[in-house]
Amino acid sequence: MKNLSISCGSGDILSPDRIRLSQLIKSRYAQPPACYIHTYGCAQNVSDSEKIMHVLSDCGYVFTDKPENADLIVLNTCAVRENAHDRVFGNLGGFKKLKQKNNDLIICVCGCMTQQKQVVDIMEKSYGFVDVVFGTYGAKQLPDMLYEVMKNGKRVVRSFDEGDLISEEMKQLRSDTVRASVPIMYGCNNFCSYCIVPYVRGRERSREVSAVCDEVRELVGNGCKEITLLGQNVNSYSYGFVKLLERINDIEGDFRVRFLSSHPKDAGRELIDAILSLDKVCKHLHLPVQSGNDEILKKMNRHYTVGEYLKIVDYAREKDPSFSFTTDIIVGFPGESYEQFCDTKKLLHRVRFDNIFSYVYSKRSGTKAAQLEDNVSDKEKGMLLRELLEEQRDITEKWLGRFVGKTLTVLPTEKGRTGEGYISGKSDENIIVEFKGGERLINSFVRVKIIKAMNWALLGEIEDK
Repeated sequence: MKNLSISCGSGDILSPDRIRLSQLIKSRYAQPPACYIHTYGCAQNVSDSEKIMHVLSDCGYVFTDKPENADLIVLNTCAVRENAHDRVFGNLGGFKKLKQKNNDLIICVCGCMTQQKQVVDIMEKSYGFVDVVFGTYGAKQLPDMLYEVMKNGKRVVRSFDEGDLISEEMKQLRSDTVRASVPIMYGCNNFCSYCIVPYVRGRERSREVSAVCDEVRELVGNGCKEITLLGQNVNSYSYGFVKLLERINDIEGDFRVRFLSSHPKDAGRELIDAILSLDKVCKHLHLPVQSGNDEILKKMNRHYTVGEYLKIVDYAREKDPSFSFTTDIIVGFPGESYEQFCDTKKLLHRVRFDNIFSYVYSKRSGTKAAQLEDNVSDKEKGMLLRELLEEQRDITEKWLGRFVGKTLTVLPTEKGRTGEGYISGKSDENIIVEFKGGERLINSFVRVKIIKAMNWALLGEIEDK
């Protein structure tokens, strides 16, 4: 797919620092230099990488999916889980070898991980071959940092306590013209005890309604079919999240709207009513519960009880018995007993989630939970995770059966796994649906009648008109 540049605001005039770097690049390279970007973590990080891509494109870079062909390598990091943290350091070893072969190669590490002082200290001490280091802010200053490296041979390590992530002047260079993520806010005020996000992304800052709507309108005008609104807690959107959904729903065009993520303490009846009444908003809610035990939820600083969570579920199911929920769950939280873990398994059966995203607890330095005794071994955490997933697998297969015989709207995006001629995509309910239709239907809305439920997807056939 072609890249599509979408503006987050007005103005296409290059800034002086981008012009300066562009001129240096032209004098330094016979051909446009290639950049390899690797993004770790969440959809918000993907959106940030698209902004970095646009900045670099303005300066004359092209992009490659092979690091060995790159003149610039950018790692946009994640700090939420330890495995992502470890993968960055592991990958840097391989990139060091590329640097040894090509001394002109520039390596940049940025993002959530490098917003933490202890990580920056490690980078400065042990990773001298990394040329540029900055955190979640500062993408707008990247041309200036790269200029310092190229012109003066200086290593650049900069920390920004606040920056331009919310700048409406920054654009995104999108590789997918059919599905797009649109940030509506940045940061988080919740301070869940296990989560590093408020420390690396700062407090909540919301974009203006008009700016969000303008971006959605431009995307839809360029053929985008699915918009996902992003925020650490979209329900905290300063100008009213439901009002924003209503405004977006009024935009002309054939498209649908999703959003990530909702915090249960702020998700209420008004949100459920909006999902069910607005025709372009997908009939699905991702509502992270994290645990099915009140004592663990309190230790997690989640600000709701299991009973309060279930009130949201029950209200939705009263309105629509087939309403689709997905969730996030952490197993092996410090102090969690097996009995408390079993409360989470009970919750799976009570709610009947269509899918869960489950993780073992990962200690993050700087969080409140890091001060708790982690008394659950890695082996035990792995066993709990497998047990949870097996439980959910059975629930999913039975619960997905409610769609058999119904017709769903599906946006196919790729070849299917079922067999020759099958294509695959998500329904409005966020369920994977596979059906025979041919690749010509990819990236178009299709009405599909469901004929079979599996433990991971639905099987259907194109509805006869």
